[in-house]
Amino acid sequence: MRWHAEPVDQLSAGIGRQVIHTETMTVARIVLAAGAVVPGHAHENEQVTTVLEGRLRVVIDGQEHSVGAGESLILPANVPHEVEALSDTVTLEVFSPVRQDWLRGDDSYLRK
Repeated sequence: MRWHAEPVDQLSAGIGRQVIHTETMTVARIVLAAGAVVPGHAHENEQVTTVLEGRLRVVIDGQEHSVGAGESLILPANVPHEVEALSDTVTLEVFSPVRQDWLRGDDSYLRK
């Protein structure tokens, strides 16, 4: 699989997503323009976010974190979080189990 060959789902003006679903997990490459915001939300999936390029401000259950290139963040299931791109940023996100909400198209919070 080659990320550059996968289609980009443009969720909003500042957020693009590429996704692979397996039987037990979802892997996504997310591209965020500086200033892009992923509004507060929670989901049933465990999540590991690795910043490949750029820097994010992440608020997890009310606590603010700064995550930069080469760093990863572990989010337990059902914990509220929100994200702001402090610069143009690329992340690799792994979710377990599979993001059924994304498969259903129930991701309107990302498409605002």
